[in-house]
Amino acid sequence: QSWSRGMSYCLHSESHLDTGPIYVRENGKLHVVNRGAGGVQNVTPKARPFSLFSRTFSVELCMNREDDRARRQRTDHFIFTYTKEGNLRYSAKSLFSLVLGYISDNVDHIDSLIGFPEQIAEKLFSAAEARQKFTEPVTGLRALQKFTEAYGSLVLCSLCLRNRYLVISEKLEEIKSFRELTCLDLSCCKLGDEHELLEHLTKEALSSVKRLLLKDTCLSDAGLRRMTAPVRVLKKGLDNLLVLDLSCNPKITDVGIGYLLSFKKLNCLDISGTGLKDVDAVIKRLQTQIGLVHSKVPLKEFDHSNCKTEGWAEQTVLQWEQAVMEAMKPQDNLRSRVAALRFYGKTHRIEEVVKCTLVEPETKASGNLQFYKENVENCHLPLKKEVSGSHELKNNKKRALAEQERERTSKQKHLCLTVDDWDLLNTY
Repeated sequence: QSWSRGMSYCLHSESHLDTGPIYVRENGKLHVVNRGAGGVQNVTPKARPFSLFSRTFSVELCMNREDDRARRQRTDHFIFTYTKEGNLRYSAKSLFSLVLGYISDNVDHIDSLIGFPEQIAEKLFSAAEARQKFTEPVTGLRALQKFTEAYGSLVLCSLCLRNRYLVISEKLEEIKSFRELTCLDLSCCKLGDEHELLEHLTKEALSSVKRLLLKDTCLSDAGLRRMTAPVRVLKKGLDNLLVLDLSCNPKITDVGIGYLLSFKKLNCLDISGTGLKDVDAVIKRLQTQIGLVHSKVPLKEFDHSNCKTEGWAEQTVLQWEQAVMEAMKPQDNLRSRVAALRFYGKTHRIEEVVKCTLVEPETKASGNLQFYKENVENCHLPLKKEVSGSHELKNNKKRALAEQERERTSKQKHLCLTVDDWDLLNTY
């Protein structure tokens, strides 16, 4: 009683302060102090309604329309691992990895990468490649062009598309965006003379190609004329070509071989399986005009083992191929249904899907027609030759005569241009 009276007296003396109601718990009961009465009352506090918002406030429930990537960003900031005891442990990612992930998600919005450090650009390319940004139809091409414009051969220096004609048809624009390639393998792709990729070979972007493999591509003399026109007339295009494979193209004749004489830097040539009429005359012509000697045994330059896809975009090309194979899976299922109908003896109304498998055609009776330059050490030659002093003098004389003949033929070529050549010039 005395304690409660003292409390009420203190509260009464300080009544000028608006302290509000005060609750005191005594002997397990809750008491409220009433300043007006100046005493303590044993009252149970009444719960008065409390409203957080006004009556006019309204709430609208909205679903999160963001994609799964935005939801994953909440957990992408951490790396989850397990301890030896099996407990889950997480650690925060570095700021560099977070920024790298954000830029790779929006890599198609980059204006330019010219002047950007190569080490960081390689990590950015790998991050975008892991997210399969380069497989997207429109944004993937735009992002790939930003990298190829800035880094050229670092993105891809060698490209092997052997027997991948479906990848070429689906990703033609992406393939054309690669610059400064030194090796390109288009063997067994059945491109023909009018294909857009063969026309792209004559552009300035692929003037760095030194090794070109066009085995079994349905080329003819017209295709070779189009490919060599910039070199023969403008001294551009495939002027730095060192190795050329034109084997298994039966539509190439002696006329088409004459267009190849403009490749002065050519070290190795394969024309096996072509439609030559006078083989001896072609062999003599190649030896006297561009210094190529007929090889009696196959050369290592044409075993197709040296040309591989190399560069930052190596995995990107594999992703393209996997996407093409995934698109062909329904056809395989259709073929299995047809086989099941045949097994059970039912007449099927579905036409069987024929899957084209390319088989390399065999060379003709003309045999191995591979050529190399004797004075080139870089050309992998399986032959071992013993050269004597008198032999060297004869070779020097032959070379001097060959150089004189080259000058004469080059002058004649500049003076005499056909109507077709002028038409090709007008297209550039």
